[in-house]
Amino acid sequence: MPLDPGLLDVLKACKQNTKFSTASDWMFASPSQLGRLPWSYDQVWRVYQKAATAAGIGRLGTHSVRHTYRSLLDSVGTRLAVQLKLMRHTDIRTTIIRTTMNVYGDVITNHESEALAKIARLALASSTQTARGTA
Repeated sequence: MPLDPGLLDVLKACKQNTKFSTASDWMFASPSQLGRLPWSYDQVWRVYQKAATAAGIGRLGTHSVRHTYRSLLDSVGTRLAVQLKLMRHTDIRTTIIRTTMNVYGDVITNHESEALAKIARLALASSTQTARGTA
């Protein structure tokens, strides 16, 4: 999957500030596994649940992240064919939208990168505002 260069820079900076920062370490190394393995789904899910509860949302499934991602893609004007690829769906019928997009051509990679850049800017702007206490 393509990754927006701005988001890649943020991830690289985060990795440099972790306990497991060498090139051979996992990006999201598990502290409970002493960095030998990445975080497991269960570990991520527990942190996600704790954050949702702290935010006053209550219990929230991780699949909701997919719905949010798709909504954000739509909000920045991403074509349905690009959304299909970015969400790793093989058939438009598996997406939330019902349409006849199956008959149309392939997505141009540049459109995927543009969509990812827009989503990264939204996420990075939001995290910057939160860090400054303005969210």
